[in-house]
Amino acid sequence: MPETIASIKQQLKTMNDGDERLVIWQQDKRIGVQNALKSWQNRKEKLRLKRENFLTRFDIERQYWSQGYDLIAGIDEVGRGPLAGPVIAAAVILPHDFDIIDVIDSKQLSFHKRDELYDQIIEKAISIGIGLVDSPIIDKINIYEAARVAMTEAVKQLAPEPEALLIDAMRLDIDLPQEFLIKGDARSNSIGAASIIAKVTRDRLMKEYALQYPGYGFEKNAGYGTKEHLEAIKKIGITPIHRKTFAPIKDII
Repeated sequence: MPETIASIKQQLKTMNDGDERLVIWQQDKRIGVQNALKSWQNRKEKLRLKRENFLTRFDIERQYWSQGYDLIAGIDEVGRGPLAGPVIAAAVILPHDFDIIDVIDSKQLSFHKRDELYDQIIEKAISIGIGLVDSPIIDKINIYEAARVAMTEAVKQLAPEPEALLIDAMRLDIDLPQEFLIKGDARSNSIGAASIIAKVTRDRLMKEYALQYPGYGFEKNAGYGTKEHLEAIKKIGITPIHRKTFAPIKDII
Protein backbone atom coordinates (compact mmCIF):
# COMPACT_ATOMS: atom_id res chain seq x y z
CA MET A 1 0.00 0.00 0.00
CA PRO A 2 1.48 3.39 -0.98
CA GLU A 3 2.30 6.01 1.61
CA THR A 4 -0.43 8.49 2.36
CA ILE A 5 -0.08 12.00 0.94
CA ALA A 6 -0.32 13.37 4.49
CA SER A 7 2.65 11.23 5.53
CA ILE A 8 4.70 12.41 2.54
CA LYS A 9 3.92 16.07 3.31
CA GLN A 10 5.04 15.56 6.90
CA GLN A 11 8.33 13.98 5.83
CA LEU A 12 9.02 16.76 3.34
CA LYS A 13 9.06 19.32 6.15
CA THR A 14 12.49 18.10 7.27
CA MET A 15 13.85 16.65 4.05
CA ASN A 16 17.10 17.65 2.35
CA ASP A 17 18.26 17.29 -1.24
CA GLY A 18 19.62 13.88 -2.16
CA ASP A 19 17.19 11.90 -0.04
CA GLU A 20 16.32 8.62 -1.79
CA ARG A 21 12.65 9.03 -0.97
CA LEU A 22 12.46 11.98 -3.38
CA VAL A 23 13.27 9.72 -6.32
CA ILE A 24 10.45 7.38 -5.34
CA TRP A 25 7.91 10.17 -4.85
CA GLN A 26 8.83 11.83 -8.15
CA GLN A 27 7.56 8.66 -9.86
CA ASP A 28 4.31 8.75 -7.88
CA LYS A 29 1.53 9.80 -10.28
CA ARG A 30 -0.86 11.06 -7.60
CA ILE A 31 -1.56 14.76 -8.08
CA GLY A 32 -1.42 15.34 -4.31
CA VAL A 33 2.10 13.94 -4.15
CA GLN A 34 3.32 16.03 -7.09
CA ASN A 35 1.76 19.18 -5.59
CA ALA A 36 3.49 18.42 -2.29
CA LEU A 37 6.84 18.07 -4.07
CA LYS A 38 6.24 21.33 -5.94
CA SER A 39 5.46 23.14 -2.68
CA TRP A 40 8.61 21.70 -1.14
CA GLN A 41 10.68 22.96 -4.08
CA ASN A 42 9.07 26.42 -3.81
CA ARG A 43 9.84 26.62 -0.09
CA LYS A 44 13.44 25.59 -0.78
CA GLU A 45 13.79 28.28 -3.44
CA LYS A 46 12.35 30.96 -1.16
CA LEU A 47 14.76 29.94 1.59
CA ARG A 48 17.68 30.02 -0.86
CA LEU A 49 16.75 33.52 -2.00
CA LYS A 50 16.26 34.71 1.57
CA ARG A 51 19.71 33.41 2.53
CA GLU A 52 21.27 34.94 -0.58
CA ASN A 53 19.69 38.33 0.15
CA PHE A 54 20.79 38.09 3.78
CA LEU A 55 24.40 37.53 2.71
CA THR A 56 24.13 40.47 0.30
CA ARG A 57 23.08 42.67 3.22
CA PHE A 58 26.50 41.99 4.76
CA ASP A 59 28.36 43.36 1.69
CA ILE A 60 29.13 46.73 3.30
CA GLU A 61 30.22 45.17 6.58
CA ARG A 62 32.48 42.75 4.70
CA GLN A 63 34.22 45.67 2.98
CA TYR A 64 35.13 47.05 6.39
CA TRP A 65 36.06 43.66 7.81
CA SER A 66 38.43 43.10 4.88
CA GLN A 67 40.16 46.38 5.78
CA GLY A 68 40.72 45.30 9.38
CA TYR A 69 37.70 46.97 10.99
CA ASP A 70 36.17 44.17 13.04
CA LEU A 71 33.60 46.02 15.15
CA ILE A 72 31.07 47.65 12.81
CA ALA A 73 28.04 49.28 14.44
CA GLY A 74 24.74 49.58 12.62
CA ILE A 75 22.63 52.49 13.88
CA ASP A 76 18.95 53.29 13.39
CA GLU A 77 16.20 55.20 15.15
CA VAL A 78 12.44 54.97 15.51
CA GLY A 79 9.82 57.48 16.59
CA ARG A 80 10.25 60.56 14.42
CA GLY A 81 6.59 60.70 13.39
CA PRO A 82 4.52 60.06 16.55
CA LEU A 83 2.72 62.80 18.46
CA ALA A 84 3.80 61.34 21.79
CA GLY A 85 6.72 59.51 23.33
CA PRO A 86 10.48 59.63 22.79
CA VAL A 87 12.63 59.04 19.77
CA ILE A 88 14.76 55.96 20.41
CA ALA A 89 17.92 54.85 18.64
CA ALA A 90 19.82 51.59 18.79
CA ALA A 91 23.38 50.76 17.84
CA VAL A 92 24.27 47.10 17.26
CA ILE A 93 27.57 45.36 16.59
CA LEU A 94 27.06 41.92 15.06
CA PRO A 95 29.61 39.10 14.97
CA HIS A 96 31.02 38.09 11.59
CA ASP A 97 29.22 34.73 11.76
CA PHE A 98 25.80 36.20 12.56
CA ASP A 99 23.30 33.93 10.78
CA ILE A 100 19.75 34.98 11.69
CA ILE A 101 18.56 35.35 8.11
CA ASP A 102 15.17 36.89 8.96
CA VAL A 103 16.81 40.09 10.24
CA ILE A 104 15.88 43.03 8.02
CA ASP A 105 14.23 46.46 8.25
CA SER A 106 11.77 46.23 11.17
CA LYS A 107 8.99 47.78 9.05
CA GLN A 108 8.95 44.63 6.92
CA LEU A 109 8.30 42.39 9.93
CA SER A 110 5.22 41.53 11.94
CA PHE A 111 4.92 42.47 15.61
CA HIS A 112 5.50 38.87 16.72
CA LYS A 113 8.45 38.37 14.37
CA ARG A 114 10.13 41.54 15.66
CA ASP A 115 9.73 40.31 19.23
CA GLU A 116 11.23 36.94 18.32
CA LEU A 117 14.18 38.49 16.50
CA TYR A 118 14.74 41.01 19.30
CA ASP A 119 15.55 38.17 21.71
CA GLN A 120 17.82 36.45 19.19
CA ILE A 121 19.73 39.66 18.43
CA ILE A 122 20.16 40.38 22.15
CA GLU A 123 21.61 36.89 22.57
CA LYS A 124 24.02 36.97 19.61
CA ALA A 125 25.12 40.60 19.26
CA ILE A 126 28.61 41.59 20.42
CA SER A 127 27.29 44.88 21.80
CA ILE A 128 24.05 46.88 21.89
CA GLY A 129 23.52 50.53 22.83
CA ILE A 130 20.27 52.45 23.29
CA GLY A 131 19.77 56.21 23.08
CA LEU A 132 16.56 58.03 24.09
CA VAL A 133 15.44 61.64 23.70
CA ASP A 134 12.10 62.50 25.27
CA SER A 135 9.37 64.89 24.15
CA PRO A 136 10.46 68.10 25.95
CA ILE A 137 13.90 67.89 24.32
CA ILE A 138 12.34 67.07 20.94
CA ASP A 139 10.24 70.23 21.28
CA LYS A 140 13.35 72.20 22.17
CA ILE A 141 15.80 71.06 19.49
CA ASN A 142 13.48 69.59 16.75
CA ILE A 143 12.95 65.96 15.82
CA TYR A 144 15.83 65.69 13.35
CA GLU A 145 18.39 66.86 15.89
CA ALA A 146 16.74 64.72 18.56
CA ALA A 147 17.24 61.65 16.36
CA ARG A 148 20.90 62.60 15.92
CA VAL A 149 21.35 62.98 19.70
CA ALA A 150 19.67 59.61 20.32
CA MET A 151 21.90 57.90 17.76
CA THR A 152 25.02 59.48 19.24
CA GLU A 153 24.02 58.34 22.72
CA ALA A 154 23.38 54.80 21.44
CA VAL A 155 26.92 54.66 20.02
CA LYS A 156 28.36 55.91 23.32
CA GLN A 157 26.64 53.03 25.13
CA LEU A 158 28.47 50.39 23.09
CA ALA A 159 31.07 48.26 24.84
CA PRO A 160 33.31 47.24 23.20
CA GLU A 161 33.46 50.48 21.24
CA PRO A 162 32.88 50.36 17.47
CA GLU A 163 35.60 50.92 14.88
CA ALA A 164 33.24 52.14 12.14
CA LEU A 165 29.58 53.16 11.83
CA LEU A 166 26.83 52.33 9.34
CA ILE A 167 23.99 54.81 9.86
CA ASP A 168 20.50 54.94 8.42
CA ALA A 169 20.09 58.31 6.67
CA MET A 170 22.15 60.34 9.14
CA ARG A 171 25.67 61.58 9.79
CA LEU A 172 26.99 61.79 13.34
CA ASP A 173 29.60 64.08 14.87
CA ILE A 174 31.72 61.13 15.95
CA ASP A 175 35.35 60.72 14.94
CA LEU A 176 34.99 57.29 13.35
CA PRO A 177 34.73 56.06 9.75
CA GLN A 178 31.02 56.13 8.94
CA GLU A 179 28.64 55.62 6.05
CA PHE A 180 25.33 57.42 5.53
CA LEU A 181 22.96 54.88 3.94
CA ILE A 182 19.56 55.75 2.53
CA LYS A 183 17.16 52.95 3.50
CA GLY A 184 20.10 51.41 5.31
CA ASP A 185 17.85 49.20 7.44
CA ALA A 186 17.04 47.21 4.27
CA ARG A 187 20.64 47.27 2.96
CA SER A 188 22.68 46.31 6.02
CA ASN A 189 22.05 43.54 8.52
CA SER A 190 23.70 45.62 11.24
CA ILE A 191 21.32 48.53 10.65
CA GLY A 192 18.40 46.12 10.25
CA ALA A 193 19.20 44.60 13.63
CA ALA A 194 19.39 48.09 15.14
CA SER A 195 16.00 48.96 13.66
CA ILE A 196 14.45 45.90 15.33
CA ILE A 197 16.02 46.66 18.71
CA ALA A 198 14.91 50.31 18.54
CA LYS A 199 11.37 49.47 17.43
CA VAL A 200 10.73 46.79 20.04
CA THR A 201 12.29 48.92 22.78
CA ARG A 202 10.05 51.86 21.92
CA ASP A 203 6.88 49.79 21.52
CA ARG A 204 7.42 48.24 24.95
CA LEU A 205 8.01 51.66 26.50
CA MET A 206 4.81 53.01 24.92
CA LYS A 207 2.89 50.09 26.45
CA GLU A 208 4.18 51.19 29.84
CA TYR A 209 3.05 54.74 29.08
CA ALA A 210 -0.39 53.35 28.17
CA LEU A 211 -0.77 52.21 31.77
CA GLN A 212 0.35 55.60 33.06
CA TYR A 213 -1.80 57.57 30.62
CA PRO A 214 -4.85 55.46 29.73
CA GLY A 215 -7.32 56.40 27.04
CA TYR A 216 -4.92 57.32 24.23
CA GLY A 217 -4.30 53.80 22.94
CA PHE A 218 -0.52 54.09 23.27
CA GLU A 219 -0.28 50.30 23.58
CA LYS A 220 -1.68 50.02 20.03
CA ASN A 221 -0.65 53.19 18.23
CA ALA A 222 2.79 53.78 19.83
CA GLY A 223 1.98 57.49 19.98
CA TYR A 224 1.11 57.94 16.30
CA GLY A 225 -1.83 60.14 15.36
CA THR A 226 -4.56 57.54 14.98
CA LYS A 227 -8.24 58.49 15.13
CA GLU A 228 -8.51 57.13 18.68
CA HIS A 229 -5.44 59.10 19.77
CA LEU A 230 -6.61 62.37 18.21
CA GLU A 231 -10.07 62.04 19.75
CA ALA A 232 -8.50 61.39 23.16
CA ILE A 233 -6.38 64.54 22.84
CA LYS A 234 -9.53 66.60 22.18
CA LYS A 235 -11.43 64.94 25.01
CA ILE A 236 -8.78 64.44 27.71
CA GLY A 237 -6.05 66.87 26.69
CA ILE A 238 -2.34 66.23 26.35
CA THR A 239 0.08 64.42 28.62
CA PRO A 240 3.68 65.22 29.60
CA ILE A 241 4.89 62.83 26.87
CA HIS A 242 3.08 64.66 24.04
CA ARG A 243 5.13 66.73 21.59
CA LYS A 244 3.84 70.28 21.81
CA THR A 245 5.53 71.44 18.62
CA PHE A 246 3.81 68.77 16.49
CA ALA A 247 0.57 69.45 14.63
CA PRO A 248 -2.26 69.19 15.49
CA ILE A 249 -1.18 69.48 19.15
CA LYS A 250 0.51 72.86 18.65
CA ASP A 251 -2.70 74.18 17.11
CA ILE A 252 -4.93 73.27 20.06
CA ILE A 253 -2.83 74.12 23.12
